[in-house]
Amino acid sequence: MRNLSFLLFILASAACSAQQDRRVGDACDQCDLMYENMPKNMSWQTTIGNNEPGEPMIIEGTIYQKDGKTPAPDIILYVYHTDAKGFYSTLPGQKGNRHGHLHAWMKTSADGKYKFTSIRPAQYPERKIPAHIHPLIKEPGLTLYWIDEYLFDDDTLVTDEVRRHEQKRGGNGIIHLTKKDGVWRGSRDIVLGMNIPNY
Repeated sequence: MRNLSFLLFILASAACSAQQDRRVGDACDQCDLMYENMPKNMSWQTTIGNNEPGEPMIIEGTIYQKDGKTPAPDIILYVYHTDAKGFYSTLPGQKGNRHGHLHAWMKTSADGKYKFTSIRPAQYPERKIPAHIHPLIKEPGLTLYWIDEYLFDDDTLVTDEVRRHEQKRGGNGIIHLTKKDGVWRGSRDIVLGMNIPNY
């Protein structure tokens, strides 16, 4: 009986291990907040915030497989950023977390596309760090991992030193925004696993 129990334990452990995501990437402070209230159904495009004060912004792109050429469908991209005053603010009556209320999820389309509409985030009030958008990637079978933040090339805090220290995780994170009809627009393509430890 004891041997049977041990065998069942081994089989259950093996089944659990087989279902666990393979660990990739490295330390990611409070990134598990990505899963908080994560919707079951996601579109390839989304809008962050409703009637949010600030300058409207649209960012789109394609997520590619590791080869940098093959579009990657069904990849979850989670983004979050500050409001127009540089804070990760919450809405009245909302339970807050470090990501604030300006966050959203997308799942890439069959051709790897994603798109989000939001406002252009502000620099932190102390103005020592460039304005940015935090992105996290979740692929099937792998743990979530972070890639380089979206930075904006017209930000005065995106200095030569900042550019030199970019790790190019997922590819270049510094994007160019253009303004048309009062809306900032930019694009960024992402390559899965690029410069990600243990990928």
